[in-house]
Amino acid sequence: MPTQRGGATVHHYLGKTVGALPNGRKAWEPLVDGTLSPMGGVDVKGPTAIIKSASKVNHTELNRSDLFNMKLSPNSLQSREGIQKFIALIKTYFARGGYHIQFNLMGQETLLEAKKHPEGYRSLLVRVAGYSAFFVDLSPDIQDEIIARTEHTL
Repeated sequence: MPTQRGGATVHHYLGKTVGALPNGRKAWEPLVDGTLSPMGGVDVKGPTAIIKSASKVNHTELNRSDLFNMKLSPNSLQSREGIQKFIALIKTYFARGGYHIQFNLMGQETLLEAKKHPEGYRSLLVRVAGYSAFFVDLSPDIQDEIIARTEHTL
């Protein structure tokens, strides 16, 4: 049975009531998965540009925590250099005043295979919006939205 979480996946439900947006989002598609996360496919300048943009929010002034998701290629973390870049990315975000960040570290191919053959991926855990869930238990709409997120390399 597909998992749905009220507030954390509200971007799916609200997206069905919103027309096209100037950021390239088509009408009736899900809105962004977190208030700081970029729309999948439009974040084309790389992870550092996303970090710079998301860290402009003044969380002290707003008195809230915004969701910020990024999807990174697992190949980015296969070397010591990649791990150091990952650490530097996180440190940069928090040094610039960032408050919260969460990552999905699996490749596009893995997610597509999990959707096609769920029996082989029962333990695949993903970050959805404000929570983690087993990918194969999510509705097809939410699976597609996670698949559509831009996969960055470091």
